Amino acid sequence: MDIRVKICGLTRPEDVAAVAAAGASYAGFVFFPKSPRHVSVATARSLALEAPVGLAKVALVVDAEDGALDEIVEAVPLDMLQLHGHESPERVSELRARYGLPVMKALGVAGAEDMAQIALYEEVADQLLIDAKPPKGADLPGGNGLAFDWRLLSGRKYWRKPWMLAGGLTTGNVREAVQMTGARQVDVSSGVEAGAGVKDAGKIAAFVAALR
Repeated sequence: MDIRVKICGLTRPEDVAAVAAAGASYAGFVFFPKSPRHVSVATARSLALEAPVGLAKVALVVDAEDGALDEIVEAVPLDMLQLHGHESPERVSELRARYGLPVMKALGVAGAEDMAQIALYEEVADQLLIDAKPPKGADLPGGNGLAFDWRLLSGRKYWRKPWMLAGGLTTGNVREAVQMTGARQVDVSSGVEAGAGVKDAGKIAAFVAALR
């Protein structure tokens, strides 16, 4: 299997090194103060500058305003924006035009009724991230370690844009998730941590290796 892996929520130089050593394709930095994986713009800049050529650097933001995004994009050498809030299709288009960066839109799925939004965002985003919908009242839009029913995606043969599977993935279940959904890209955060917001190099290596 040639599956591209995104490790999200990196906070330390050793995390970036572990992601690169494991052979992941994307490194994600979280700009959301409620998250245990939140990093400042200055920290993200130094981490992104540590990343080797070929490792795509992704900024995860949640309903961010233009001023905050301007600061992030100007300071941090990025390859992609990941919108993980309630951004409308119009907002996705607006941000693609404003920054000239590819935009990945995260969409939360809990049941069949959540599938219709995929077609709307395929029109405007460069990539989609299909994640488990957070439980009602949750502080975090993602990174909750929850999976959804992968059978919802198993019959979907045609995607207009590249997409990534997220939500509750671990070394133990990621192969099954890929086989069931046909995903060619996966995203993991809490599934490769020693504790909330603390990445584990061994778990990162094992997760990527499980897909080789």
